[in-house]
Amino acid sequence: MIEAAVQGYLVAVSLIMAIGAQNAFVLRQGLRREHVGAVVLACAASDAVLIAAGVTGFGFVSAKVPWIGEAMRWGGVIFLLVYGALRFKAALAGGEALRPGEGAAASLSKVLTTCLVLTWANPHVYLDTVVLLGSISAQYPGHRLAFGVAAACGSFSFFAALGYGARLLAPVFAKPAAWVVLEIVVGATMWAIAAGLAFGG
Repeated sequence: MIEAAVQGYLVAVSLIMAIGAQNAFVLRQGLRREHVGAVVLACAASDAVLIAAGVTGFGFVSAKVPWIGEAMRWGGVIFLLVYGALRFKAALAGGEALRPGEGAAASLSKVLTTCLVLTWANPHVYLDTVVLLGSISAQYPGHRLAFGVAAACGSFSFFAALGYGARLLAPVFAKPAAWVVLEIVVGATMWAIAAGLAFGG
């Protein structure tokens, strides 16, 4: 059981660690110190649900309903293109508008909506959590629950570290230009992922 739990934790963290739309958003919210706890919980809870689905064998649904994969892929492409464009627009607005202590803060509902769409509209999330983690958990018969719980804990600890650890970079992002660079990097990340989904599927 301990081996299953350790593997579940490590595999989950290694899969989530790669920078992507969700991680970039959590980092940005952490730097802005806006609704960080809610964002961390939303991401971790979403992963926990998907991991549970994978561990319990829900991955077989994609084989029975072939069009789901394509629908998720193109829905993700459209959303990532739009969100990336918004980040480039924010960068063009200038660093002063992006200071975390200035301007109107985004509402909790708006932040959570964006966070959940970035999570659930990304086909890679399903590949990593439902398919990959689900298939790996099958290697631990009798201990799949321990594997899944540890994987969910790995997800939570990573997002908490990313969201709350981002404030350590606050001195760097006290400069407006740094926020402009961040928005450009996030926007480019979103468009790169969208291109990968569009042309790699």
